[in-house]
Amino acid sequence: MPLRRRKSRYNEGEVRKLASLFNLFSIAIFSVLIILVAGTLGYFIFTMDLPGIDALKDYRPSISSRVYDDKNELVDEFFLEDRKLVRIAEVPKVVIQAFVAAEDSRFFEHKGFDLQSIFRAVFKNIEAGHIIQGGSTITQQVAKMMYLSPEKKYTRKFKEAILAYKIDKYLTKQEILNLYLNLIYLGHGTYGIESASLGYFGKSAKDLKLHEAALVAGMPKAPSNYSPFIHYDKAKQRQYYVLTRMMEDDYITKEEMEEAYAAPLNLRPIRPKDKMAAYFVETVRRYVQEKYGADVLYKEGLSIYTTLDMNIQKYAGEAMEKGLKELEGRNKYEPGLVQGALFCMDVKTGAIRAMVGGRDFNKSEFNRATQSRRQPGSAFKPIIYTAAFDKGMTPATVIVDSPISVDDVSQPDGVWKPKNFDGKFMGPITMRTALVLSRNVATVKILQEIGIDYAVSYAMNMGISSPLVTTLSLALGVSGVTLQELVQVYDVLINEGKKVTPYFIKKIVDRTGNVFEETIPQEEQVIDPRIAFLTTYVMQDVVKSGTGTRVRSIARPVAAKTGTTNDNRDAWFIGATPSLITGVWVGFDQEASLGDQEVGGRTAAPIWLYFMEKALGQTSVESFPVPEGIVFEKIDPQTGEYVDASEKGISEAFLQGTSPNSSSLADEIKSLFR
Repeated sequence: MPLRRRKSRYNEGEVRKLASLFNLFSIAIFSVLIILVAGTLGYFIFTMDLPGIDALKDYRPSISSRVYDDKNELVDEFFLEDRKLVRIAEVPKVVIQAFVAAEDSRFFEHKGFDLQSIFRAVFKNIEAGHIIQGGSTITQQVAKMMYLSPEKKYTRKFKEAILAYKIDKYLTKQEILNLYLNLIYLGHGTYGIESASLGYFGKSAKDLKLHEAALVAGMPKAPSNYSPFIHYDKAKQRQYYVLTRMMEDDYITKEEMEEAYAAPLNLRPIRPKDKMAAYFVETVRRYVQEKYGADVLYKEGLSIYTTLDMNIQKYAGEAMEKGLKELEGRNKYEPGLVQGALFCMDVKTGAIRAMVGGRDFNKSEFNRATQSRRQPGSAFKPIIYTAAFDKGMTPATVIVDSPISVDDVSQPDGVWKPKNFDGKFMGPITMRTALVLSRNVATVKILQEIGIDYAVSYAMNMGISSPLVTTLSLALGVSGVTLQELVQVYDVLINEGKKVTPYFIKKIVDRTGNVFEETIPQEEQVIDPRIAFLTTYVMQDVVKSGTGTRVRSIARPVAAKTGTTNDNRDAWFIGATPSLITGVWVGFDQEASLGDQEVGGRTAAPIWLYFMEKALGQTSVESFPVPEGIVFEKIDPQTGEYVDASEKGISEAFLQGTSPNSSSLADEIKSLFR
């Protein structure tokens, strides 16, 4: 009996259906596994080069270094990114609300990245055919600013999201906002809310109002497009958008929104500042960069406290421009071909109060006060006379102002014949008269008497560091020196023989309060204070009756000396009161003649006067202190001999025991024992 096949519970169609379902399920499982493996592998590939975030809480963003004057007023800043840090606790709530509403309304809800925003951005990008919207949260923007490039690629967005998630787990929302508001670029070179607030409105972020906060909060999307200086209408549209978003998120009412939008924007235009102390600031910049490096200067937020007096600096710039314009007018020069320099410092400490290194820093950064070596001419003479006084001569010593010939192979006929400025000779004159009237030949004879090597050594001891010629022409100031050197040397005379080093930085402090350096003024007694006084006393007569009478109207004791070089190529005036010393130089960079009559007393002296009248202001009139061991005797100004009270003469200063009167008395005493 044949066997009968058992009837299956499933028909053939159902079997196929089950097999198909099984295959689909297997494929799905396999696909999920592949996706998981690929996703895991992709995650590790994408994240293997991502930086760690452990240092976020101690993150030190690049911030600008700031230069302050002697009164701790801001003068200038050095930065790669104009950033000033502000703590989130100091930022008004309305500022935070404005940025959150504009940039990331779900900031306080998501975990670093927002899927809703991402999907919305993806659809818009697909619709546009290219990436036009990023959908980045505030946390993602922090990740991008700190760790990633700004390139618009989906791989970068993936990394950005991962980093944002990690950051959100590691930091609080307030800490993330603190980073964001200090890092974000807000246009016109400003980074961070504090810098932008100062730049746009001239006030700190803690003082921002609703309408101002809304304007700045609209900037991150496109700072250039929404600049109120360039595209005011677009900036207002963006402000309106931010205010609308704040209203929709219940941060403000409709009335507050409308009131804020109507409020006037009192903008402070961001433009290059007029830098009155450009040469001084550049001196500071060079010094700090050379000593500590560019990264420290431009990123570490140094506070650099200087000796600069901004009021005095302002007077210096005005005086220089006034004097040079007068010179141009007299000689019909094209405005701007003539240059000048001014260097002013405190007599006792060496603190530099003002510096003008040239006519226009934007056209030439070369500092003619500290970098340019020019022939000082007769302005070098006080050094020669001081050296002579230290060798036993006195202001009453008689020198014959008469022709002299000196062998000199550099001259066409092998002989050098120095001349006086006026081409004349005065015969026997005192050293006082020779210095006050700036007699060239008499000074050459004095140098010949004391010795060239001695004079060179004396000048170096007083502060001259530039190389000096070792010929008699040294007496006429043929060796180039800087204005700063010359002021420092004169300061030794005014400061009772003490040499101080000019300095411009009082203290440098980093962002944590660590003091990098601090200057304590130093002084060194380099010549006898009595010798210094003799020259200072004579130089006061330069202003009263000599080559510097143009500044006599200052109506206070001033010790000064003029200087003019061959063909009037350089004009100098160095003058001081007991507390403030200032040097002025005028000339062409190409060393051309300033004009037939443009000597130091006519060209440089007026600039000194315009400046010092304002710099000294209402300060009390000071007299130069007389050191112990100085005596005053009445002498004949022509012969230098002692005269009694009934005769006509002048009061001259002498070291005790060296006056004509004391010499005569000594001779009489000696005669008694012959």
